[in-house]
This record gives sequence, C-alpha cells and structure tokens, in this order.
Amino acid sequence: MPITELLERNAKLYGNDVALVEINPEISEQQRVTWKEYELIRPTGNTYYRRQISWAVFDEKANRVANLLLSRGILKGQKVAILLMNCLEWLPIYFGVLKAGAVAVPLNFRYTADEIEYCLKKADADVLFYGPEFIGRIEDISGKISKNHLLFFVGDSCPAYADDYFRLVSNCESNNPGIAITDDDIAAIYYSSGTTGFPKAILHNHRALMQSAQMEATHHETTKDDVFLCIPPLYHTGAKMHWFGSLYTGSRAVLLKGTSPEAILASVSNEGCTIVWLLVPWAQDILVALDSGEIKLENYKLSQWRLMHIGAQPVPPSMIRHWLEYFPNHKYDTNYGLSESTGPGCVHLGMENTHKVGAIGVPGFNWEIKIIDEDGSIVKQGEVGELCVKGPGVMLGYYKDQEATDEVLKDGWLHTGDMARQDEDGFIFLVDRKKDVIISGGENLYPVQIESFLSANPKIHDVAVIGLPDKRLGEIAAAIIQIKEGMECTEEEIQQFCMDLPRYKRPKKIIFAPVPRNATGKIEKPALREKYGSKHLIEDEIKG
Repeated sequence: MPITELLERNAKLYGNDVALVEINPEISEQQRVTWKEYELIRPTGNTYYRRQISWAVFDEKANRVANLLLSRGILKGQKVAILLMNCLEWLPIYFGVLKAGAVAVPLNFRYTADEIEYCLKKADADVLFYGPEFIGRIEDISGKISKNHLLFFVGDSCPAYADDYFRLVSNCESNNPGIAITDDDIAAIYYSSGTTGFPKAILHNHRALMQSAQMEATHHETTKDDVFLCIPPLYHTGAKMHWFGSLYTGSRAVLLKGTSPEAILASVSNEGCTIVWLLVPWAQDILVALDSGEIKLENYKLSQWRLMHIGAQPVPPSMIRHWLEYFPNHKYDTNYGLSESTGPGCVHLGMENTHKVGAIGVPGFNWEIKIIDEDGSIVKQGEVGELCVKGPGVMLGYYKDQEATDEVLKDGWLHTGDMARQDEDGFIFLVDRKKDVIISGGENLYPVQIESFLSANPKIHDVAVIGLPDKRLGEIAAAIIQIKEGMECTEEEIQQFCMDLPRYKRPKKIIFAPVPRNATGKIEKPALREKYGSKHLIEDEIKG
C-alpha cells in the first residue's frame, strides 16, 4: 500500500499520541515568540526548546499541504521540492506532497544557489518549499526560478517574491483530498551525494518507501513503545527511512537539531529515547567527552536506551568495542545502503551479531546480494569483488539519465560500486569504493582497511586514506589524520604504529589535518584528492 496510508492509519488508531517532537537547543528568543501554532514546552531544568505534534495533527497538516498544492493547480506526478532544515514542518510537508499525488524532491541543505537551481531544473520541479536559512541562496536565483515555480516560504517575514506558507496553509481544508495513489506511483526523487559532480536524480515509488518502513521495523524490532532519536538531515534517505520504522509502528520520534554529546545524551535522557542512529563522528565525540570526563553518564537517565546503530560510512571495530565498554547493555547494528537502494538496510549486521563488528552484515529484509568480478561472474567466497544488491527497494532509475541508469542497473541488480568480500559465515565485509581503490606498484590497497587499522590508535580522532600520484609506483597511500583535541602526535609515532601493517599497506605520506565529512558522515575524498593531490605533485617536482 502507499506510504501515506500508514500516516492515515496512525491518525485513526493513535490520534492523540505524540508523533513528532522537535528539540532545538539553539532557537532564538524571537522564534520562540512567533511560533504560536504549537504548544511550546520548556521542561524544568532543561535548557533546550521543545515543541510537538500528535499523529492526528500530523495527518491534518499533511492534508492541508495537499489541498494547498491542489488549489494551486499542482497535478498528480508533478514535482515539489523541499529545502528545509530538520523541523516539525518537514515531514507534514513531505506527506502533504505525497497525498496530493505529487512527487517529493528533498534537497540537501548544503547546496549552493547554483546547485539548487540545477536540482530544481533536473527534477522538473514546479514548487519549492524553503526555510529562512536559505533566503540568501534563493534570492540569488529568484529571478531565474520565480517565474516558473511556486515558492512557499516556511518562516516569518516572507520575501516579496514568495508565498507565505503558514498563512496559506492555515486556510486550507484539513480533510484528505482523496487522490488515488498506487504502489507503483512515483513518490520521490532523491539526489545522490554528488561526489563526482552535480548529483543524480534517483526515482523511487511508493512500494520502495513501504519496503523500507517494514524493513526498518523488522531489523530493529521497533514497537509502539519505542522512541527514536533522529539527528541526521531528513532530506537524506538514511534519516527518512530509519524514521519510517516509527511511522510503521505508530511510535514517537524526536528530531534533534544539534550534534553535541551533551545535546544527544540530554535528549535521550529527557525524552526516554530507546533507539538512536548515530554517524561515526558523533559517536566518536561522545566517547571523547566520556573519556575526558567532560560528560558523565550518571547525570543522565539512559537505562531505557536499548539500541545504537550506525550507517552511512565504514565503522571502525575499535570504536564499537570502546562504545560497549561504556554501554555494555546496548544492542548494536550497522546499516549499509545507498540512496539508490532506498537508503540503509539492504545489508545490515543484525542486533544479534555484535561478535561480527567490522562486517556490514548479511542481506536485509527482502534483499538479495552477490559479489562479482569485472566480467560479471560471482567470485569465490573470501575473494574481493563488486557488491550488487537486488530487492523491492531498488530505484526505478536516474530521472532523465538512461545512460547512467544502464551503467548501474542490470537485470534488476543494482551495482553499488563498493568492493566487498564474504566470509565463511556469509557475512559481508566492505573493502572500499571501487573508485577509491589505490593501485600502488601493482598491488591493490583498500583505504577502508588502512583507516580501520589507524582508527585503533588512541590519539587519532578521525582518519582518511587516499591515493596520491607517484612517478615510480603509480599511486601511494596518504593518510590524512585528525588528532584528538589536546593531544600531540608525530609522524614517527604513526609510522611506528603502522609497523603491524604489511609493508605495502603502510601509508607513504602522513598529513595532519581535519578530515572533512558531509552531512551524512561520509568522508569527502574527492575534495581531499583535489586539495592534496596537486600539492603532492608540486612537492614531487621539486624533489625530482
């Protein structure tokens, strides 16, 4: 059934129960005054600001958005873009778009004005909902987009070239518009991370979204009594599809605008969160704060917290072992996926398999996998090849890009571009991105393996390994290392630590610098190669 029916069911069965909570530690006093539509709550002893809506109100607001779009002539199948920071309005707008039979197009909040314009054009978007954080960027392109797009401003002091969302939606009908929607109808266009230029537009139907909801609830045994803490951006499939587990079970979710260790633990404590999805940097920050004594677990109520899971990037086993020292009763899961596979979970570790930390896991609910060589043949167990996945969450294709679609979709199999191997127990270990493999002196080096090794060094906060051009070897491995705050480390110390690695895997160049990650926690390796590759060539020329 279409994903919208879950919201309507929850409104009928659990109408008065809280569906969504927004916590914003950084909200301004002015915003506190002007946000009058919701109940404004300041729990005693807490510094954060909080507002919430029930399932009935959630559904009602989605209906109002749908009727707003229909009143403006938006027809079934037309594209509606959403450019908002995580907030209580995000999901009702998203579901309002779907209830109108339109296609939701979430946009990355880090996009530049040019990228926003590109993505609107690429998706053939007719409408844009955007928040106050993006006024400057939208103003830069308003002359190009305002003539052909409906612009709804979700905030106070609406610009002259846009329509006031809050004013308009409050006057719209709160009843379901009754647009017929099927499982095969297009539901959303999600953009890829865009690590190789402008992002690709990924098409998903309602069946794929429903698959992800059922899968999330199944993998993490989500019940009506669970409370999910959602921190990553909702424009990304990862955050959205993990939240779908809450939608599937009618359970509460907390949207936290903040990633500090104190904000995360305070939210878990005050809201009674039972499931938390973290990115590697946030988990590392919590561990650093605990190690230093900056935060103390006894100051929080955490006994109800049952599951911490991680996705979006390789997870150092040493970090999880360290985590379980502080949280020995936690269940843990790793979730692997791509936006092309409706986000995380096509492969997952499984909460019962902590002994296999380091693996990305086994095929997820309703998914199949295979690992193939360059000729498309399945490799022998234990050998490295490209991971391919198949299931009801595979994208329909890249919108308006058949050539790119044909490169990755073959006979229903999605070719992920990730190199992996499968052990004797059937668990899959991610080796690296196919394009990130370093060929040095004829040997294949897999950066993820080297990164995992270096992450065990107690002085290292974060690390990225990239290939740099070399006249003799073709490429060499370079390690960009971010040292923990307050610590010192030398290149000699790193080289000594690496003596336990085979000689050919040891980084030939050590660079002490911050490791850039995008909003979903992935290391921005193209930026690192661009930054340090040219420097290395210049140094090589001088030495030569």
